[in-house]
Order: sequence, then structure tokens, then C-alpha cells
Amino acid sequence: MDMSDIMKMLKDPQALQRQALEAQERMAAVSAVGSAGGGMVRVTLSGTMELLNVEIAPEAIDPADPAMLQDLIKAAHNDASYRVKEALQADVARNLGSMPGLGR
Repeated sequence: MDMSDIMKMLKDPQALQRQALEAQERMAAVSAVGSAGGGMVRVTLSGTMELLNVEIAPEAIDPADPAMLQDLIKAAHNDASYRVKEALQADVARNLGSMPGLGR
């Protein structure tokens, strides 16, 4: 991208605003599931990192070892977070390639 491309983008603030709104809508539409413990704990996050769902298999619940379940939940959340970030990065790369002056 050269300076003339940047200037073109800045001259059309409505187009920039429209692109930002479209990006927010795409982000909200993304969701990802992370898991831990061989799928015993599953966490679903939205593209805005909102926690949508938590599933815990009964066999993952050991009253004598709550720390294990806590660790599984954290690991599943981290996995879901990583997957959301990957999906968002792929979306940004796809959409940057389609913007005038930014395509490869």
C-alpha cells in the first residue's frame, strides 16, 4: 500500500465506516469451540470473545479434585480463544486482499 492508497481511503470516511461496521458484523458472526480433556470440557466463544456455552461431561466432575476441572475449563477457554483469533485473522486477511489498493 502506498501513500496514494491511504489518501484515497481517508477521502471516503463513509466507506471506511461501512467497512468497519461490516468487520464488526463478521466478527460477531464468528464462533469457535475449544476443548480439553479429550472433549470432556468444551467452551464456545463468539468472535467478540463472549462466552456462549460451556459443556462439562459428568466424568470430568470429581468432587475430590476441583482443581482438575478448573484447569480443564481454563484450557478449553484458551483453546476456543486461539481458534477465534485464528478465524478473525483469516477473515481480515481475506478482506484486506479484496480492498482496492491493498490486494496482492
